[in-house]
Amino acid sequence: MEPAQVEPDDITLLALKDWLLTEGRESRDISHVIARLGVRLNEAGIPVDRMQFGGQVLHSEHVAHSSTWIKGQETLQQLQTYGQEAIDAYLSSPMREVHEERKSLFLWLRDIPDERYSGIVELKADGYTHLLCFPVFFVNGHSNVISLATRNDDGFAARHIGVLRKIMPALIAVIEIFSIYKSMDDVLRIYVGNDPHHAILAGDIGRGQVTRIRSAILFADMRSYTRITSRLEPEDVVALLNRYFDCLVPPIEAQGGEVLKYMGDGLLAIFRDRGDDTGAAAQSALAAASEALIRIEKAEADFIVPIRAGIALHHGEAAYGNVGSGERLDFTVVGRDVNLTSRLAQLNKVLGEPLLMSSQFARHMDSQMNCLGAFRLDGFDGEVEVYRP
Repeated sequence: MEPAQVEPDDITLLALKDWLLTEGRESRDISHVIARLGVRLNEAGIPVDRMQFGGQVLHSEHVAHSSTWIKGQETLQQLQTYGQEAIDAYLSSPMREVHEERKSLFLWLRDIPDERYSGIVELKADGYTHLLCFPVFFVNGHSNVISLATRNDDGFAARHIGVLRKIMPALIAVIEIFSIYKSMDDVLRIYVGNDPHHAILAGDIGRGQVTRIRSAILFADMRSYTRITSRLEPEDVVALLNRYFDCLVPPIEAQGGEVLKYMGDGLLAIFRDRGDDTGAAAQSALAAASEALIRIEKAEADFIVPIRAGIALHHGEAAYGNVGSGERLDFTVVGRDVNLTSRLAQLNKVLGEPLLMSSQFARHMDSQMNCLGAFRLDGFDGEVEVYRP
């Protein structure tokens, strides 16, 4: 019996699938896979000049992500933020039709009126003639699209489309793996912070594990929070807190700090020591605290009610540990120095000072700080010297 004849397209198909499920799957970057696949499709004689993956993301600020490869250019990655602009762009795009019809959409661009879809004018102006849009549905319910465009006057031939259809399941499987990992990475970082999220993904999730960090410690809370919020609806409380944290967090992150925990109106952040230069961390923490207080004062008109903040600074050891019971654990921050910083913040209102620091922190300052005296802190023996800038 004669062996079955293998068609050239079958060889191309097998090679593309093999690459996607081996080298492609081992990558951690969707944009890299899109770019390398574009090159390989060209090598196989498929005239792809532009390829894009666009899909939903799990993120606090972004609603969608896209990776766009254009032949001869670097792959472009874009994030779409929440808002009416994103909604309008989606509603007028081919993506919406692909999602609603749950089937592929192939467009000869010269036959499509400019006003039919958003982005069509730009594609035509760039010389594209034929656009293929394939639906991508993940198991988590997210709807996405892979599109390919060519500048070839004859567009994509039927055999080209046949190959692309057949590699889609493998491509979608690879992209879904990336997307799931990226979602885990983003969500964990958003909810537990940068360092703990790396630990979780690395498998360090055993109850009782503790990580110690020498750092400058910043604790901030809102003055009279209970009294202020007792008169507000829950929606207004959330809006107030978000605006308040918008004043606190950017200066902390700009100075290299890490927010480890939100506790109602409270915020705990650290500025890690940089080798033997412990003073640099303290200087960064003071700069962040000063800028945060300025921002709160400037943003007073944006708040539903007038607010004030108190910030305490200390230098010592912060530790975060995995605590909880059963299948419900949490990364929480513990340690004597963390508790001292929190208790120090209680003196802000008593002393009428928005910014206080311990002697352990003040000794790292380049200039002389003002000593306000020695005070007893709840839960601590003896007295603690307290300073202000």
